[in-house]
Amino acid sequence: MTATGKATPVRRVVWASALGTTVEYYDFTLYATTAALVFNKVFFPAGNAIVGTLAAFATFFVGYLARPLGGVIFGHYGDKLGRKTVLIITMVLMGGGTFAVGLLPSYDSIGIWAPVLLVLIRLLQGVGMGGEYGGGVLMALEYSPPRRQGFYTSLVHIGTPAGVLLPVGLVTLLDAVLPEGAYENWAWRLPFLASIVLIALGVYIRTHVSESPEFVKARAEREVRTMPVKELFAGHTVRVVMSIIAKIAESGLFNVYYVVAIAYVTTELGQERGPALLAVLVACAVECVTLPLFGALSDRIGRRKVYIGGALFQVVLAVPFFLMISTGNLALMIVATTLGLGVGHAAMYGAQAALFANLYPVPVRYTGLSVTQQVGATLGGGLAPLLGTALLAAGGGHWTWLVVYAIGIAVLSSLAASSLRRGEVGNEDTTAGQLRENV
Repeated sequence: MTATGKATPVRRVVWASALGTTVEYYDFTLYATTAALVFNKVFFPAGNAIVGTLAAFATFFVGYLARPLGGVIFGHYGDKLGRKTVLIITMVLMGGGTFAVGLLPSYDSIGIWAPVLLVLIRLLQGVGMGGEYGGGVLMALEYSPPRRQGFYTSLVHIGTPAGVLLPVGLVTLLDAVLPEGAYENWAWRLPFLASIVLIALGVYIRTHVSESPEFVKARAEREVRTMPVKELFAGHTVRVVMSIIAKIAESGLFNVYYVVAIAYVTTELGQERGPALLAVLVACAVECVTLPLFGALSDRIGRRKVYIGGALFQVVLAVPFFLMISTGNLALMIVATTLGLGVGHAAMYGAQAALFANLYPVPVRYTGLSVTQQVGATLGGGLAPLLGTALLAAGGGHWTWLVVYAIGIAVLSSLAASSLRRGEVGNEDTTAGQLRENV
């Protein structure tokens, strides 16, 4: 209930949750884009270009490494104290870190302290981000009618392509209107500083959203656990492990289509970044539309079917994707990126939240979903830029080994997802007409 005694409308809850996802991906997208284009020069000593890029991506990975820790910490308090307060704290940690990067002096100014401070900021952000996703999704899920959980939680996921659209759009605009060299010298800081607007809006909205009704009920019935993480692994270890593996391809291939592809086009092919960024912008705009479509489809035919279908689609797409972007033709690059993000990734991501969240009962759901998301994202999205760059180097600049990696994780995740079955609180693999009411 809100301060006025009325229940919070589900649309406001979804909007508040989606803002958190937007801030999360705004930061990670902005960092990934700037790492490939600027950070290898600004925060690391001058030298070999590929080494500088690897160092920048290694710092990118540090943020992912801290996410499982954040998932356990904030998952614990989210299951013990409630979703709402935790979500306000994680929003401030995430957004504050993004803003701080925009103020950080360069390597030329403060030497080794530049990368050291960058790593520390990424660690704190990673902890905050580790607790953000689970709470945001659960607020939407636990406010939604059981037959619409796929749809409403997929709306939260629109924050991911939106979180790509905003920073990439800003980078593209600044790159187009400013004099040559201005973006690399100083203007790269502006999108980081602009994040303060999203943070303020997110905190304001979240303070005006009431606690999850399912958590309120669990607390009233004294079902809240003292040590949620202990109970999670005591009774749900297999589900945790298999859902983590199922997550790897969704997160990893997203960064292959975006982060690694841009690095490949600019570094290995020697092309301008503009066409690659435009292709990503178009693909993300399409995904904003296709995500809720796949979420609604998962409500009708089952979460696993949609999720596995998205993974297998990306197995088929792997070779054509790199053949198309290797041409340097803008139209083909847009088609390739749109198929990857707007179809393959959207299918997996649209069904993912309702699929994974319903694996766990309410008292351990925040912890379970956070561990699944953050460990899976670290092994997938966190490693993808590092592995992708290394595999390109190992292949002499060709994408053969990168395709092997993409196909491998897509097959692995589809096999893991096929083992995910009914959880205690819902049925993630039934049609909408068969879904029973949550307890």
